[in-house]
Formats: sequence, structure tokens, C-alpha cells
Amino acid sequence: MPMRLLRHHEIDLAAWDACVGSAREVVPYALSWWLQATAGRWDALIDIDDSTGSYLGLWPLPVKRRWWGREVYQPPFTQQLGSLSTAGMSWLVMEEMLLPHYVRFYTQLNDANELPPMPESEPSIRHQLRYTYHLPLGVAYDVLRAGYTADYRRRLRLNEAAAAPLLVTQTQDVHSLLALFRATKGTAAGLKTRHYRMLGQLAAELQARQLLELVEVRHPQTKELLAGALFVKYRTKLIYLFAAASVSGRKAGAPLLLLDHQIRQHAGTLNLILDFEGGMIPSIARFFANFGASPVPYTVLSFTSQRPWYLSWMR
Repeated sequence: MPMRLLRHHEIDLAAWDACVGSAREVVPYALSWWLQATAGRWDALIDIDDSTGSYLGLWPLPVKRRWWGREVYQPPFTQQLGSLSTAGMSWLVMEEMLLPHYVRFYTQLNDANELPPMPESEPSIRHQLRYTYHLPLGVAYDVLRAGYTADYRRRLRLNEAAAAPLLVTQTQDVHSLLALFRATKGTAAGLKTRHYRMLGQLAAELQARQLLELVEVRHPQTKELLAGALFVKYRTKLIYLFAAASVSGRKAGAPLLLLDHQIRQHAGTLNLILDFEGGMIPSIARFFANFGASPVPYTVLSFTSQRPWYLSWMR
């Protein structure tokens, strides 16, 4: 059956999640409850098996309705989406099923997607590469730690030898992490109240499904929160989704301790990859690379309709 463009109310969420859960591409951001927390509504290109009703492939398209037309966008806390399983991204699909229906389109494909060659006759479609960083965790911790930079290994030794070393502990308290981020980076990051509410809802969904790993470092005497991080463990991915650190926590190397703790905890897990979920800012890219992680590209795809705004209702 040819692929279909479905609106949100037409999507079978059970069939959707079954397809995402079995797809070759490991993309937890595409799960229905993740999209409900971060986007609320989405359209999708879906390849449906008419004999069973199961979804053979899909491409999530989070959408906003504006007075000038429908826009596809990338929701917060959703690094990658794109095509899963057999939902291909041929030029014909984009030309016939996307261009006529959306006045603006922006999506970050997943790192397993290959973008088809674009015809020169369509300069309005743009694509560029972005990078995340991956660290395979399938070997022993000692091997992984040997891949850290010399400075990181030295700082870990100094903390381990300290009379009162900083310790990483697990927690269920996501609100303290959000409050720390809000107090330190919130304004510069441009996050608003709705974003914190959104992340709190997403964390609750992850906790309910036992996919959330929340870790923190506190001062040994004052119990001040120095740093915290939220990781998502889904299938073969361990995703570094969200983190915050105070000024004193950064000086003490608390973010280094958090990531080292997670690497130690999951070392030796075959096929598991730590996805640092970022790397376009040079200082952050260096931080990830210092753990021995390597850059992995994924594609941003965007276009703007060339139709006059007063014709945007013609879809």
C-alpha cells in the first residue's frame, strides 16, 4: 500500500508504538507518549498493512496550525525524529505528500536516515548536517576510562583520593534538577515555564515506564545540589537528555562525575550506546569528545512554501 499522510485524530497509537518499538532506528522521541508530552499533536506519513492494520513504517510530523497554514516543527526535548522502518524519504514522497500540505517545514531526521538527492529544480528545500556524539559501552569500564583524556583521568583520581570525595547518587527528584537549571542556565537557554512543565511531564512518563535514570552530586557537608542529569535508557540507547550544574559544581567537576558514573554503571552492556545528544557548540563538543566519544551526523531538513500567503488555505 502506498504511504498515507494522516492527521493526528486518524493515528492508531497502539499500532504506532508497536512500529516505533520494533523499528531498526532507535528513536524514543517518536513514541506516542513522548510526542504527546512535547508536541501534543502531530501528523504522520504512515505505511499501513491493510490486511492487519499494523504500521510498517512512519514519519512523525509535529504540527502547529497558524493563520497562514500548517507548520511542521521540531518539539523541545526531541533531538531526532525522521523516518522509521519502511517509511522512506524519497524525493517523490516529499514533493507529493509534504510540499503541498505545509507552508513551513523543519525537522531533524534521525542518524540512521539517508537523505535522497535533491533535484536542482527545488532550491526551496534545504538540508544541513548537525552532530551528536556517541560512545559505545560494550567494553569493560577500565577500557572506556582509558579512552578519557589524561586530564579527566587525573581529576577522577584526585576525587577518589580525597578525604571527602564527591559522590554520585540516584534520585527520583526531577524538580530539584529543574530548579537548578532554571537558576543557572534558564534565562540564557530561553526556557519558559511551559518548557519546565513539559519536561516534568515527560520525566513522569519515563519514570512510569522505568526508562528514567536521574543522578545527582551534592556537597558532602551542606548537601547543596552541585549537579544533576537526566538519562533515558531505551533499547540500545542511553541518552543524556538534560543536565544542570551550579558554578561551584562545575568548578568541582561534578558534571564529569555524573557521566563517568553512568559509563561505569553501563559498561560491558553489549550494543548499548551513550548518546550525548549534542555537539554543535564547540566547548560542549570538546567535553563529550574528552570521554572518547565520536561525532555522528544527522540531517536537518527544511523548506518554506513559495505560494503567496493568501493561497495558504488551498491544501
